[in-house]
Amino acid sequence: MRIAFVGKGGSGKTTLSALFAQWLSAEGVPVLAIDADINQHLGVALGLDEREAGSLPAMGAALPFIKDHLRGTNPRIRSAAVMTKTTPPGRGSRLLRLSEPDPIFERLAREVGGVRLMVTGPFEEEDLGVACYHSKTGAVELLLNHLLDEPGEYVVVDMTAGADSFASGLFTRFDLTVLVAEPTVRAVSVHRQYRSYAADFDVPIVVVGNKVEDAIDEAFLRESAGDELLACFGRSAHVRAMEKGGTPPIDELEESNRLVLRTIRAALDSRERDWRRSHELAVEFHRRNAAAWANAVIGEDVAAQVDPDFTPDPRLVSLS
Repeated sequence: MRIAFVGKGGSGKTTLSALFAQWLSAEGVPVLAIDADINQHLGVALGLDEREAGSLPAMGAALPFIKDHLRGTNPRIRSAAVMTKTTPPGRGSRLLRLSEPDPIFERLAREVGGVRLMVTGPFEEEDLGVACYHSKTGAVELLLNHLLDEPGEYVVVDMTAGADSFASGLFTRFDLTVLVAEPTVRAVSVHRQYRSYAADFDVPIVVVGNKVEDAIDEAFLRESAGDELLACFGRSAHVRAMEKGGTPPIDELEESNRLVLRTIRAALDSRERDWRRSHELAVEFHRRNAAAWANAVIGEDVAAQVDPDFTPDPRLVSLS
């Protein structure tokens, strides 16, 4: 099951991403957390110090390795150089399972307090002024396109802030998207914007209020979000301790806020992925990218990489 946390900068999406991942781990289920935000703070929120977080291996910097590994023996992809961030898997591609070892996880994932963590990495000096951050998050899109996760396994992604999350097809890779919103006019306007962008792509969105202090705050959010308001996270001494650099045990989180995490998990677990529809969306965005820029840059029709007779579905695909 895959969940993304989105919202405007400062909404608390990274904090809630970390708390949800920690809580899942404490519940004894496998969880992979991915920091796909341009501001790389998820590692620190999970308990690393700044030095440790800064030394994590970056998925964005390993994109050639990721592409070469995932293409496997797919005959439609002649080399890693012609793969794009949207290239979907086909027959011969390497597919990943969270429960099985893989060179990508061995090289790029690190365990932090029971949570397996991967990071896209920050902008490097050579990126400044010449690259967009989607060159980094493309590694996440490729990984999720090739991942055969199953019920009871969780991928938690802290997305980049604001509507920039919709600048690639990555936003369609999730079973549930949680928009973290404070009770402010700016926050509810972001919700309306997200809802508009996601409307045509079968992207399930719920709203979780953050820093909600009373019934007036909740009513303010409810007026905009309606039934999409799933739960409200209140002010928290636990979170304040995290923000000061502490790593309090997740079982010390206030019971009312633990209930919010349980509610999010219940909403996520209630989703049943349509693997065929998910793959169709991946193919659609790959073809969009092919026409918009990739064909011209790579010098061939990368839409031909699509295998029309393949759907990544753990019930149908064997990795042996």
